[in-house]
Amino acid sequence: MPSLPRRIREHAAALPEGAPICPNALLHLGNRPAVDQALSRLARRGQLLRVCPGVYVRPMETRFGMRAPAVGAVIIALAELWGETIVPCGGAAANVLGLTTQVPVRLVYLTSGPSRTLQLYAMTVRLRHSPRWQLVAPGRPAGLVVRALAWLGPGEVEQNLDAIQRGLSAADLAELAAARATLPSWIATPVSALVARG
Repeated sequence: MPSLPRRIREHAAALPEGAPICPNALLHLGNRPAVDQALSRLARRGQLLRVCPGVYVRPMETRFGMRAPAVGAVIIALAELWGETIVPCGGAAANVLGLTTQVPVRLVYLTSGPSRTLQLYAMTVRLRHSPRWQLVAPGRPAGLVVRALAWLGPGEVEQNLDAIQRGLSAADLAELAAARATLPSWIATPVSALVARG
């Protein structure tokens, strides 16, 4: 019978890129102490990456060597695993919308769960707990607008409305309008003006 580390490696190889590997999901392969020990051993050998306590991912093999799975794939999988909303930070949203040419130096995501730090080889990804209003419309343009405006701050919202409006469809504007009730007034007021201009 194959060893427990080998069976865990085979299990991990069948998972999609970025899928989390957690001890409790491997109890069909062995008891908890043995699974924990095997995961630690595989991480020390570089055959798994320990992303945060109790969560591992499979590194991806390329012709240039091993690399971490794509951050986006890991974030989507962890959001599903933890039942949380996790979205890119406001600086990244502003960059996507063309409101800034700055690219965030640190990888920061906003989450409905507790703040955490993820480690993917040398790459550190920070998950920062944020209020519910900053997490609206995950994965959609209306959500990007809210997070970008929050990042810009009260003093710069008005002057960026034209650039924001150009990139939004009628459906995006409607979704943004629907989110106004949860937004702070310094964002809700200019968003109302944007919606009125249509």
